[in-house]
Amino acid sequence: MAFLALGINHKTASVAVRERVAFTPEKLVEALRELCRLTPSREAAILSTCNRSELYLEQDALAVDEVLAWLADFHQLNVAELRDCAYVHADEAAVRHMMRVACGLDSLVLGEPQILGQMKSAYAVAREAGTVGPLLGRLFQATFSTAKTVRTDTAIGENPVSVAFAAVSLAKQIFADLHRSQALLIGAGETITLVARHLYEQGVKRIVVANRTLERASQLAEQFGAHAVLLSEIPNELVNSDIVISSTASQLPILGKGAVERALKQRRYKPIFMVDIAVPRDIEPEVGNLDDVYLYTVDDLHEVIEENLKSRQGAARAAEELVANGADEFMLRLRELAAVDVLKAYRQQCESLRDEELAKAQRALANGSPAEEVLQQLARGLTNKLLHAPSVQLKKLTAAGRLDALALAQELFALDERSEH
Repeated sequence: MAFLALGINHKTASVAVRERVAFTPEKLVEALRELCRLTPSREAAILSTCNRSELYLEQDALAVDEVLAWLADFHQLNVAELRDCAYVHADEAAVRHMMRVACGLDSLVLGEPQILGQMKSAYAVAREAGTVGPLLGRLFQATFSTAKTVRTDTAIGENPVSVAFAAVSLAKQIFADLHRSQALLIGAGETITLVARHLYEQGVKRIVVANRTLERASQLAEQFGAHAVLLSEIPNELVNSDIVISSTASQLPILGKGAVERALKQRRYKPIFMVDIAVPRDIEPEVGNLDDVYLYTVDDLHEVIEENLKSRQGAARAAEELVANGADEFMLRLRELAAVDVLKAYRQQCESLRDEELAKAQRALANGSPAEEVLQQLARGLTNKLLHAPSVQLKKLTAAGRLDALALAQELFALDERSEH
């Protein structure tokens, strides 16, 4: 049995690579089942966000090369290119990594809370696919429990610091007064909801939400007094948009250079601030070459984010201790579970030997043998049978030079050396 956490994230791979390794929601179930079918993984879950794609696996033995080959093949990548930016954590290190991720300790924004929800979604999808069993299931539950403790017992989640918050903070630096600015938000997911909330709290003059389905856009728009439109209406809305922030699950760019050029011309080249939070990207990179456009991706938000992290550093140290404790406790319980299986098998063996000797004693009594003699024979027979296998194995091990077996046997059977003298 071995746990494996393998993946790439914002620290090891550029956004260009991450968008190629991202798993779309529609293909996750298929990917999970294929992963378990084509690699030695008995249990599997996949976490795929704008900042990371990670596989959480349970295997009989570590099979890193096979998993990397599968991942590269699934996304039609060169395995050497993937190997250069991938990281691997095994067993307790994998457990600790999962817990750190769930607590936001490995996020672009330290302590951001969205990742826990994303990990819970990854667990739910893996259960739907039938690729989570008892071991990985226990690990996820322990991970969620540790994350809850970190949120409750530390201040790591205090003060809104997220990619969404960083994007709005950057907009405030570019536009002196957001009350006069209009914003176009593309998408209607959790990240855009956070962006809308921050913009609303900053008093942005007008917010427009564009989405593939008008119903979902309207639901979000209603919360913040915004206007909902379809994606097809983006070119018309661009003309009046000072701020454009996009985060969708689209596999192809939604906003191209031509549409932005036309909007700039109609705006008389009044600048537009754009943030593309999506992976794969929603806005064509060439848009950033336009003179009156300030285009940022998630990788460009580092400096803004760093300024908002100082208050969380102390809390992060406390959180790391809680994660270490959570990982230690999980591994301890896992080892105890392994012992339970061995003890169960040993108990069954002992009960079988007991039943044999008891049946023999009952026959002897039925044949008229004296009860005292039968009891003595029962005790001797049971003692001899219980000691036979351990005695034979201990002699074999010591004869083979395994002197540690003697010390282990003494500890296992709670033997006191002083009682021998």
